[in-house]
Amino acid sequence: MLFPILVFTAVFLAVGGFAVWVLPSRTERRLQAVAPSTVKSAWAETAVKIVGPFAQLSSPTGDGETSPLRVRFLNAGIRHPDASLFYFGLKTLLPLGFAGLAFFAIRAAGGDDGLKSMLWLAVAALAGCYLPNAVLYVMVRDRKREIFENFPDAADLMLVCVEAGLGLDAGLVKVTEEIRVKSEALAQELHWTNLEMRAGGTREKSLRNLALRTGVEEIGTFATMLTQADRFGTSIGESLRVFSDDLRHKRQMRAEELAAKVPTKMLLPLVLCIFPCISLVILAPAAIRVVRTIMPMLGGH
Repeated sequence: MLFPILVFTAVFLAVGGFAVWVLPSRTERRLQAVAPSTVKSAWAETAVKIVGPFAQLSSPTGDGETSPLRVRFLNAGIRHPDASLFYFGLKTLLPLGFAGLAFFAIRAAGGDDGLKSMLWLAVAALAGCYLPNAVLYVMVRDRKREIFENFPDAADLMLVCVEAGLGLDAGLVKVTEEIRVKSEALAQELHWTNLEMRAGGTREKSLRNLALRTGVEEIGTFATMLTQADRFGTSIGESLRVFSDDLRHKRQMRAEELAAKVPTKMLLPLVLCIFPCISLVILAPAAIRVVRTIMPMLGGH
């Protein structure tokens, strides 16, 4: 009985020590509540220090190749300066890790075919290499969708602010405060735009940078419209009204398009999963009755 007790005590102490090491204390929780960005940056710095040295093996050379990737990081909401190092470090380590896991899985399954084993190792390494690309693509797609779906409401708020007598800069500040309840991503981008204009940047350049960071075509149109209205002296309120109407129409058309795709997407699960069950429930009693009726006739009874 002594050995199981010692094993249980060791495991319990190990789990408890790991929980104390991972879970933040009361002081750390208060620091996180006051300055959460500092804690997050510390975790990011630690991850970059671990993965960064491996980034040189897979990172491209030259600034021209990395600038589109930097734009994709901005579209995904990633602004850390060492994000590219972490990204290419993962593209180096994940293929090795996935290939190692596949090797041990093949050995555990008792696989002896060398060609087939090499094929599975290559597939696992390829999956590990393209996994960061897939994750980044999903992050960019979800963030663009969130900004696109909430930007018509922001345009309506901007129109209300301008018609109420606020200037364009003050209207952007007010819209940033109000839209944060519904979309944190859009509020964050508008906040960066306000900070850029306060730092001395021109309104045209700040709006262009907003369109570049979000990657949404409608925000590029919004920036062009405001720039032309400011340059030619036309009414910003009328321009915003026309733009918000067109934006709401685009959002409605996109919703109708997605709704029209639903029957096509449901066809495959209906054919493979639901129709066989319904056919079995409907035809099984009739088939049983036919078998019970015909089998005695065929048997001569």
